[in-house]
This record gives sequence, C-alpha cells and structure tokens, in this order.
Amino acid sequence: MLAALGALAPLAMLVIWRRQDLLGVVLALLCVLLTMVAGVAVSAARQGDAPEPVDRAPAVGPPEFMPYGIDADTLDALDSRDALRAVRDRRRGTNGLSGGR
Repeated sequence: MLAALGALAPLAMLVIWRRQDLLGVVLALLCVLLTMVAGVAVSAARQGDAPEPVDRAPAVGPPEFMPYGIDADTLDALDSRDALRAVRDRRRGTNGLSGGR
C-alpha cells in the first residue's frame, strides 16, 4: 500500500509541473519503480493466501514399458531398436533366444 501511495506522489508532480528535463525523467523512473514494487507486493499477497500444491506420485505405466534397472545414460547410448530389444529380453531372462532353439 505504501509503494502504491508513493507512486502517486511522483505521478502527481509530473502532471502538475510538466517538467521535460532530467528531474522529469527521474520522477518518471521513480514512478515506474514504485508501481512495479506495488505490483509485486500485491502478487505476493495473493500467492501467500493460496495453499501449497500437493506433490503427486509419479505415474506408473505397464511393466513392459518401464525399463527398470536402466538409467538415462544407458538409454542415450542405446538408440537402435535391436539394442533396446536385447536389453528388454535380457531383463526378462530369455537372453534373446527364440522359442525354437
């Protein structure tokens, strides 16, 4: 509230005096600065009343799409479908062998 009232004083001086020199520029900048401070204070007051958002648990998908035991660096290194299929088969325990062998 104080910053909003403080912004009105330089604005009134600018309107009444109509100065177009360095003092006018300083008053205009002071008015803008105090208006910004008042806006930030109002925004902070509004956000202070809002409750904190509740953290959600990460979404869990089907097990076949969740590469457990594989970190992001490994996934970056494995860019071909065959390599990803080999990792998936190794995790399942089939070692890439077909059912006929």
